[in-house]
Order: sequence, then C-alpha cells, then structure tokens
Amino acid sequence: MTYTAERLWEEAVYVAYYLHWPLDAILELEHPARVQVIKELNGIHRKINGTDEEGR
Repeated sequence: MTYTAERLWEEAVYVAYYLHWPLDAILELEHPARVQVIKELNGIHRKINGTDEEGR
C-alpha cells in the first residue's frame, strides 16, 4: 500500500508535536508502527479532553 507524501508529513508532524521526537526517528518507523503510535496518541488525547471514541 502506498500513501502520499502529504499523508506522511501529517503523520510525522503529529507525532513530533506530541512526543517531540526528531523527524529522523519518526520517518524510520514503518508505516504500521507510526499509525499505531498515532492511534495511541489519539486515545490519550480523547481521555484528557473527556471525549469518547466518536469525539463527543
């Protein structure tokens, strides 16, 4: 599966913003691992904001 450079940048910036990881470390992650990191960050973000899985 391929995805756009734009999507890769969105993922990289999201992870960098929340975890303060350097770009090289983020780009070294395989796509499935990067997606899992983002999924976990989203879960933490929802808990902090008191929202459920649908964003309510």
